Amino acid sequence: MNLVKRCGRGRTGGIPVLLAGTLALASTLLGGPATAAPQGTLHELAAAQGKYFGSATDNPELSDAAYAATLGSEFGQITPGNSMKWDTTEPAEGRFDFTKGDVITDFARQHGQTVRGHTLVWHSQLPGWVAALPSSRVEAAMTDHITREATHYRGAVAAWDVVNEPFNEDGTFRTSPFYSAMGSDYIATALRAAHAADPDAKLYLNDYNIEGLGAKSDAMYALASELIDEGVPLDGVGMQAHLAVQYGFPYEMRENMRRFAALGLDVAVTELDVRMQLPADAARTATQSSYYRQVVEACLAVERCAGITAWDYTDKYSWIPNTFPGEGSAGLYDENLSPKPAYAAVRTALGGGDSGGEPGAIKVRYRSGDSSAGDNQIKPGLQVVNTGTTAVSLSEVTVRYWFTGDNGASTYATWCDWSPLGCATVTHRVAAPGSPSAGADHYLEVGFTGGSLAPGASTGEIQLRLSKTDWSDFDESDDYSHGSGTSYGDAPEVTAYVAGDLAWGVEP
Repeated sequence: MNLVKRCGRGRTGGIPVLLAGTLALASTLLGGPATAAPQGTLHELAAAQGKYFGSATDNPELSDAAYAATLGSEFGQITPGNSMKWDTTEPAEGRFDFTKGDVITDFARQHGQTVRGHTLVWHSQLPGWVAALPSSRVEAAMTDHITREATHYRGAVAAWDVVNEPFNEDGTFRTSPFYSAMGSDYIATALRAAHAADPDAKLYLNDYNIEGLGAKSDAMYALASELIDEGVPLDGVGMQAHLAVQYGFPYEMRENMRRFAALGLDVAVTELDVRMQLPADAARTATQSSYYRQVVEACLAVERCAGITAWDYTDKYSWIPNTFPGEGSAGLYDENLSPKPAYAAVRTALGGGDSGGEPGAIKVRYRSGDSSAGDNQIKPGLQVVNTGTTAVSLSEVTVRYWFTGDNGASTYATWCDWSPLGCATVTHRVAAPGSPSAGADHYLEVGFTGGSLAPGASTGEIQLRLSKTDWSDFDESDDYSHGSGTSYGDAPEVTAYVAGDLAWGVEP
């Protein structure tokens, strides 16, 4: 989806290792061994596992004393939102101003944090003079800008998003003054300039919607492979991870991270938030917590995942409401700077606290088994997948497929036609929710008499049918859970529960 700026409040980086308290984090961010830290804050929990946990920030927010206190104590890494972008640091050609960025690096130094520099080259937030340059002058202007900024912050920034968001959604290169003047070679030129200015900084390419497998992440993988083959200095790939509960989780994240790591690159989650349609409710909040947890688990499972940065930790300063009207509540803390359930989920995933009360990690995949949306049967195909790291007892799992009964009989018959588990182990019934909603005045509830689902395992296809007892027709076109796809895909409109707690999806 198009983002005005998924990393729109820019954040990424590292600071000089001047304090003893920063040694563990800095060695992790720069690729060295990590030392165990007391397990209290999110960053301390992450550092104990060789990672960092950080937050984006911006200059106006630092005047909020309560906000700054949590930023400085809970997080071991910060990324400046806007103060290192081109329109701020070089508003007129040759006239540089690093005042705002210096405030961020000073804050980090005072609090023993590293800084991720964001960003040296980006198609957005460019001063007008850059776009007005003749093509013959763009390369020199870009190289000079990178050299001046990276030199200024040498020793104060541990990693740079050198090139930000180079790709369109289909994997083609995004048009920018740099691409128009130099083609895709601008990326290698930018990386070489950054390395020359600061040989010790980790150099990243950063983009959104590359967390899972697809055309855009494939393009990034191909680019990274090419740059490595050509000997261009590249240390890592940043996956922004601006997620939304209504669009499903990128379940190939772990696999995707591993293929970049296999190239010899680090990966980092650079701009994590999980937005939802407002108002927030229990179901959306539970799904949000699950997404945050799964991002952390993916990073922990990949040795070369350096760490995670929340795209500002609190809803109070989130960029989401202004960019996505009607959406928000995307952070780990609410607008009053109080931790949300997502914060507890992250702590649990990092090894802090008892995970016993958290719902199981499962998802539901769905396909339509009927080409007609207007006949006398509904035929959903369902799969339950364990996305966690421990086994899930199937006897505690139930799945709800939501539909409308329309006219005719109000009683139903249900069948399991086939399952590799054996239909005798699959239970099914139709029930009505206490508060019917549009597209969902009934649901088909599926359960299991026993068995266990191992981490990464699937139940396989469960072929189901239901009809009204008078065999009158349905109109499935407006049913909440109905889809027309005949191949399996993640289905957040089909909800799943473990021991009665919502563990997957968004209820109607």
